Amino acid sequence: MMDTMRKLLSAKVGPLPLALYAILFALVFFAASIGRLPNDMIGGFAMIMVLGWILGEVGMRTPVLRNIGGPAILSLFVPSILIFHGLLSKPALDAITAVMKTDNFLYLYIACLVCGSVLGMNRRILVQGFLRMAIPLLVGEIVTIATGVGVGMLFGFRPHHTFFYIIIPIIGGGIGEGILPYSLAMAEILARPQADFIPQLIPAAMLGNLFAIVSSGCMKRFGEKRPEFSGSGLLVRTGEDRELLAQAAHEKPVEFSLMGAGLLLACCFFILGNTVNRYIGIPGPIIMIFSAALVKYSRLMPEKMEQGAYHMYRFIATNLTWPLLVGLGALYVPWGQVVAAVTPAYVVICLSAVIAMWASGFVVGRLLGMYPVEAAIVTGCHTGLGGTGDVAILSASNRIGLMPFAQAATRLGGALMIVLATVLLKFWH
Repeated sequence: MMDTMRKLLSAKVGPLPLALYAILFALVFFAASIGRLPNDMIGGFAMIMVLGWILGEVGMRTPVLRNIGGPAILSLFVPSILIFHGLLSKPALDAITAVMKTDNFLYLYIACLVCGSVLGMNRRILVQGFLRMAIPLLVGEIVTIATGVGVGMLFGFRPHHTFFYIIIPIIGGGIGEGILPYSLAMAEILARPQADFIPQLIPAAMLGNLFAIVSSGCMKRFGEKRPEFSGSGLLVRTGEDRELLAQAAHEKPVEFSLMGAGLLLACCFFILGNTVNRYIGIPGPIIMIFSAALVKYSRLMPEKMEQGAYHMYRFIATNLTWPLLVGLGALYVPWGQVVAAVTPAYVVICLSAVIAMWASGFVVGRLLGMYPVEAAIVTGCHTGLGGTGDVAILSASNRIGLMPFAQAATRLGGALMIVLATVLLKFWH
């Protein structure tokens, strides 16, 4: 009895002692139940944090599930299921909507992660990683399309339907950057309302994202069992692995004023991408990534500022990853649509497409002198839900530092696929 009490008293949920977490959880949900939860970032952060920390903790402690990305899976899909069954109150959902949509927390998170991880990265790894990801990505797209269409034909699906309604949503770059513009183009080309296409496209993207998260967790497990295939977060073999790992493990003291500078830098890199996008048509996140990479490679940023951006990234990634996934699951994962579209054949097609992309990344990455596990994970992010998927997939494999490469693979690869599909649809419908 005493041992049980000691364990309960020493247990934690996220960084909080269990007893304190229980009090805060009760407070947040009581406020939501009587309509007193603030409908702003205060209420929103409180709600996603109390949910995200407990779901992440359960996912990390559940046998089997913890080895396949349990924290990411639970954080992303449990809120969606709760909303589907009407178990999350309207004030709670309104608060989550405020912090995720009105306050745009997703893009702040991605901006901090991208800028902090790029500016805190070894220059040699940065350059070689971007250059080498192009080939695995291109090969992966070709193999994924061929595999998905081939498996679809075995189940009696027309190649046209499999390609445009299943494969493209999976590798199109997510919902906001992929499915929404793609469905608008489909509506114009096929002279039908855009609303007719969105429900047909989203389930494939959701299933692809789920399989990618599970694949990421499995790849993490494989890397632990076969360490010769894993870079422990490094993408490119440089011949200086031990030194680079030691450098990555060496933490400089945190300076809070520098973290503030890092936050401002992340915001400004995002603003730069969003502004330049208006004139050259390249997606803002891609401009943000390459701008940060150029600054890093050119040594234009003082080392102290790079340190501040890196520590800001570490703070955000450590504390707000599972809460972010809760918000994404609540607002962007329509559980009813996913369930309605699921048939055995549909599931197999989606699964085969995801496996083809991951296998291509692993094989081609190994041939190019990259760490196969990391190459597969970064290439596999192309089968996720854009920035949403990148966060979930990298979190499942504990490779969040690969965010810049994942964003490049997802954004560039997704944009290429949407353009290709739109052009082909004009001639093939």
